[in-house]
Amino acid sequence: MDKGVGAGRAVRVGKREIFCSEVGSGPAVLLLHGGGPGATGLSNYSRNIEALARRFRVIVPDMPGYGRSSKFVDQSDPFGDLARAVGGLLDELGVDSAHLVGNSYGGAAALRLAMDRPEKVGRMILMGPGGIGSTRALPTKGLQELLAYYPGSGPSREKITRFIREYLVFDGAAVPDELIEQRFQASIDPEVIAHPPLRRPSGPLALRTLWRMDFTRDSRLREVVHPTLVIWGTDDKVNRPEGGRMLVEAMPNCDLYLAANTGHWVQWERAELFNAMATAFLEG
Repeated sequence: MDKGVGAGRAVRVGKREIFCSEVGSGPAVLLLHGGGPGATGLSNYSRNIEALARRFRVIVPDMPGYGRSSKFVDQSDPFGDLARAVGGLLDELGVDSAHLVGNSYGGAAALRLAMDRPEKVGRMILMGPGGIGSTRALPTKGLQELLAYYPGSGPSREKITRFIREYLVFDGAAVPDELIEQRFQASIDPEVIAHPPLRRPSGPLALRTLWRMDFTRDSRLREVVHPTLVIWGTDDKVNRPEGGRMLVEAMPNCDLYLAANTGHWVQWERAELFNAMATAFLEG
């Protein structure tokens, strides 16, 4: 846990408990983590919280389905459900509007909230966000690995090690064994195994769900006028970097930065660069 971050607390949002930690003061910044196995807010942003808390009130939730938050996610409209949970959390915390920082799954939640409740969102930083052109090409090998973690033989230390070292980051050797073990232990929570938060849409409405999960199919994307900074690792093996160009072409106030020698976890892999860019951008 980051120095200065309190023990955190569970906040009731509708029928769910959303666990979140806070540190710092100033404009509210909500850090939304990715959807990989065993992810939590504090672990995903371990290299960023302290730097951002010097200027901002940093709020770090565990997304629904992860960490110490309730495990239910509506699989008929996952990104919409995440956006409702995130917006509801801001309501419960008395935050009228917050800047959103979202990686992957969390980036998709941020973007959907900006569409559904634009008044709740200030500026956005999206790192390799999900839901960008996802119905326009076959899933990447990294995304296939991610979706195969719980099905079949079930979760294992071997599977999560392979995903993190080979697909999540550019330099797998840079990831400490302790971080992988922490993620593995979180991923085998019996409640998570019973209700995996990130899964392939299935059943008769699967096609409709897939369509909803691709924001490039949503006409509202062009109406997202919030100042947005997209940061994408050029070596991202989970979500294709071409998604950055799609967002720039669709959103009127969107800047794009491509980070060299970086995978899907830019805020961790290039923490010094990310912290400087994020602070400058969020300060406007």
